[in-house]
Amino acid sequence: MRAGGVPAEPISRRKLSHEVLDRLLARIRSGEYPVGSLLPSERELMQAFGVGRVAVREALQSLERMGHVSIQHGEGARVLALSADSVLRQISDTALYLLSNSQDLVDNLQDARLILESAMVRYAAHHATADDIAELRRRIDEHKANAHDPQRFYETDMAFHRAITAVSRNPILIAVHQAMLQWLERFHLEGVRMPGIEQTSLREHVRIFECIETGDADGADKVISKHLTRVRRLYTTPPDPRP
Repeated sequence: MRAGGVPAEPISRRKLSHEVLDRLLARIRSGEYPVGSLLPSERELMQAFGVGRVAVREALQSLERMGHVSIQHGEGARVLALSADSVLRQISDTALYLLSNSQDLVDNLQDARLILESAMVRYAAHHATADDIAELRRRIDEHKANAHDPQRFYETDMAFHRAITAVSRNPILIAVHQAMLQWLERFHLEGVRMPGIEQTSLREHVRIFECIETGDADGADKVISKHLTRVRRLYTTPPDPRP
């Protein structure tokens, strides 16, 4: 016990791979290794940092998990452009594992989706350009054309929702929304195939589009809230998502 009652806690030496990781991150962030470039080979990094192959490989694997590089056999580690989408992809497996073990978290995710999409339809009603409206109309037309193909109907359903969020032109909102839809897809039940469900969803989507087109933010918010509240019963905690 040290003076003052503070217990002695020696600081352990950091792993060499952590030091290599920090130095590589610093060089990537400084632009020394720009997006699209290859990092030096393992042998070159071993010589440059004075460490063994294990430390270099562990550091490169950490960079890959973080989304900073892509490692291809025979090519090496290539620097990637980080984006909100790539960052969220890194946590996707963990999110699915957590969701698969908790109906409460699935419900929380549904609540988060409702809050986000309510805000997005209001934003779209106020800010959608003529090109945005044309894109939303195209998505609705595709949705209608696939009313008798359950899989394509579901895909065009999600495409319409993504197109609404795209009006924001905010890459973080777009990436978060895309991640929500991908995670929820794993929890979607066959109840969506029930007779009449397609036509109900289609009517609601058309009404949302009409409200956005006419600038009716309150109407769009009301319809999408009703729509998402109705469909949330089609989601539940599935078995463990591992193959």
